[in-house]
Amino acid sequence: MNEAPWFRPDPESARSSRLGRFLHARGLPATPAGYDALHRWSIDDPEEFWPAALRELGLRFHRPFERVLDESRGVAWARFFPGGGINTAALCLDDWLPTRADCLALAWEGDDGQTREWTLQELAYEVGRAATLLAARGIGRGDRVAIFLPMLPETAAGLLAILRLGAIAVPCFSGYGADAVAARLRDSGARALITADGFLRRGRPVPMKETADKAIELAGDSVATVIVVPRLGRDLPMHEGRDYFWPASDAELAPPAIADTDAEETALLMYTSGTTGRPKGVVASHGGFPLKIATDLAFGFDLEAGDRLLWVTDLGWVMGPWMILGSLVLGASMVMVEGTPDYPEPDHLWEIATRRRVTHLGLAPTVARALREKGDAWATKHKMADLRVLGSTGEAWNPTPYRWLAEVVGGGRCPIINYSGGTEIGGGILFSTPVHPIYSCGFSAAIPGIDADVFDADGQPLRDEVGELVIRRPWPGMTVGFWQDAERYEETYWSRWKDVWVHGDWARRTDAGWTIEGRSDDTIKLAGKRLGPAEVESLLAAHSAVLESAAIEVPHSIKGGALVCYIVLQSGQTSSEELRKELRACVATGLGKAMAPNEILFTTALPKTRSAKVMRRLIRAVHIEKSGGEAAPGDTSALDDPSTLEALRKAE
Repeated sequence: MNEAPWFRPDPESARSSRLGRFLHARGLPATPAGYDALHRWSIDDPEEFWPAALRELGLRFHRPFERVLDESRGVAWARFFPGGGINTAALCLDDWLPTRADCLALAWEGDDGQTREWTLQELAYEVGRAATLLAARGIGRGDRVAIFLPMLPETAAGLLAILRLGAIAVPCFSGYGADAVAARLRDSGARALITADGFLRRGRPVPMKETADKAIELAGDSVATVIVVPRLGRDLPMHEGRDYFWPASDAELAPPAIADTDAEETALLMYTSGTTGRPKGVVASHGGFPLKIATDLAFGFDLEAGDRLLWVTDLGWVMGPWMILGSLVLGASMVMVEGTPDYPEPDHLWEIATRRRVTHLGLAPTVARALREKGDAWATKHKMADLRVLGSTGEAWNPTPYRWLAEVVGGGRCPIINYSGGTEIGGGILFSTPVHPIYSCGFSAAIPGIDADVFDADGQPLRDEVGELVIRRPWPGMTVGFWQDAERYEETYWSRWKDVWVHGDWARRTDAGWTIEGRSDDTIKLAGKRLGPAEVESLLAAHSAVLESAAIEVPHSIKGGALVCYIVLQSGQTSSEELRKELRACVATGLGKAMAPNEILFTTALPKTRSAKVMRRLIRAVHIEKSGGEAAPGDTSALDDPSTLEALRKAE
């Protein structure tokens, strides 16, 4: 983290932000010290804090809860808002319709230039049609319904229709193959599936219905209803009695009533990749998940009614439901993008943000690195005058692309709200805020309700050193276990230290804030010192020839472990032995000669998840395989582009 912050909030802007107003209502200043007092209150007195936060956020339970927190089953299985009744779809639609029916709910941008807009009333109408069809097919409370869709208006409507019925939504990445979709259908026991005939990516049609049919065949007989969104208008084989085009509801039937769901009742079942074994089914509740999203978006990103949020994402990543539900719960609008940020031209994302008057724009560091390579002129030609906040999550930053996003894209006037957490968290652990100075690549604070710390190997708090990111108290939004796998949930997060959640990230906490240094299972240990891969990769990214890199530790017969770096070069750059020496010197100068890479290899691409996280364990497995060893790659269902593995094998 830099010694000096790159962004300091204007005092008046800090006071007028949603967080500043909440602080003022408590008699606290809109400053870091005021935030610290608020955060301490959220940890020490959740019974008082969360009702106050609910009032501030405008979230309403239709049935009062008995208390905020019940830990009678243990910390890992804490219950939030027991006895309370709340439905996520009602929070998004019904609670806002009396005042915002004619306001924009969503705007959609197709890969081919098509556009669509729905008001809140129009969205509610489509939700009703989908819910009617699902209910007519016997879908009700507790039934699982998978959503295998790209980012379309119907994606938002389908998600809300499922939640309205009290059924459980199971999002799947739009780019999954049949095996990956089948695994989620099988594990969840899904009774229905919402899909599309296909979608467009870089001008080319990507079929989906055929993939869905194959997945249903592989999964068994649980799926009895398929709703197909006709995005491309293709002729398709339709299974009579099972397949229906959207919208296909009976106009004479009134939409079913909103389910009287409990706060602890499951709303979404989101699958994340594990390093080994099958994907983990993360359980999100009607009470905790929307409250967590609303807290993070309001107090960190300063989102409120009338704002417009665009996040580069897919429904199969937690940020997809996060954007859809979070924008609607707070009365904001969402901008959904079907295609890629740099097609048909490298300024595609910036042009949409300008034309759609986006106020909040979010993207992963990987996206920023790719767009930076296209050149500054593509970003600076668009004013994005309405843009107030840049958001980022998904992986650790390197300083060079971070500064580019801040200075070139944001013009130095928009804070970057860095955000780190996960699907199992229900949102974030750490974020930046409107009242804190912002340091490059860092985070201002732990989010309200998150009692975060950094532990050493003995479970003792650390300062100014890299250690395990942990959470010491339960929080609203935390996963209610793993689907049908309580033992795996406890083993994954709660087994290392008693009543302490170990998140799996390396972090560093200083007086200035926090940084994330990478996944703890990606730890590099050299000469007795532990490194996060981000420390190495940031030094490499500072070289003008480097687009991105991945640092891994591999076994070494003498030293035990060796540092290996895979490099993707900027366009127009070529690999050479001289460049290899320069890059090795960059690391040695920054970290010491003992930390210099044993090998530097040049590749054309790195394997990433569909949420743009570099899959270092796959890089490690391929490297060990190339060296004549054996290494299990683990779950690969989240891999975005399998051809990247072949690129690694050819790296030299």
